[in-house]
Amino acid sequence: MSVEYEGLTFDRLGHASIRIETEDGQVVYVDPWSEVLADAPGDGDVVFVTHDDFDHYDPEAIEAVGGTDATVAAYEGIGTDDLGGVVDLPLEGTLTVDGIDVRTLPAFNDPDGDHVDDDGDPFHAEGEVIGLVLTVADVTVFVPSDTDFLAHHESVSADVFVPPIGGHYTMDRHEAADFARSVDPDLVLPVHYDTFEAIETDADAFADELESDGIRVDLF
Repeated sequence: MSVEYEGLTFDRLGHASIRIETEDGQVVYVDPWSEVLADAPGDGDVVFVTHDDFDHYDPEAIEAVGGTDATVAAYEGIGTDDLGGVVDLPLEGTLTVDGIDVRTLPAFNDPDGDHVDDDGDPFHAEGEVIGLVLTVADVTVFVPSDTDFLAHHESVSADVFVPPIGGHYTMDRHEAADFARSVDPDLVLPVHYDTFEAIETDADAFADELESDGIRVDLF
């Protein structure tokens, strides 16, 4: 299902993979993954990659969605030698990629929190993942990626918020709802849930909770 907002069309391809298209036809992908792609559209102008987990950094999927002259912009901590020329995205900073203003910020699991493995290590350690604030056709889109809701996130506001809600490896739906209230977006589009048993959640309850606060949620 596609969701429209202020001239942008959003599609959740599955898991954490999303596609954004502007009225002028610019197409942006974030974290495409072969497992959830129905075909090889080859229409992407810009492909963003937030970290090197297999379900986020997938060179075959990047090739499948990217057009002939697509720009790939990936977190600089990823080994991208197999892709050729890539725009490096810093752990924290700002830059412009093909007319899209980009702010990057750290994303990770709190080592003292619940999202740690059997050895007590966070599934996503500090320095391994970035979140993205993209300004696409004058709309700010915040994709925090695989993370908990962290203190530095409280400085971020956006028109559209795309949080993970599945828990286990990332924030759960309750934490994501608190995060959404902080961001104060016009629209919330949740991702990263129900793909595996470990991240199954009640997305409808998440939507109901935020909509009771007057925040629009689309389970796209």
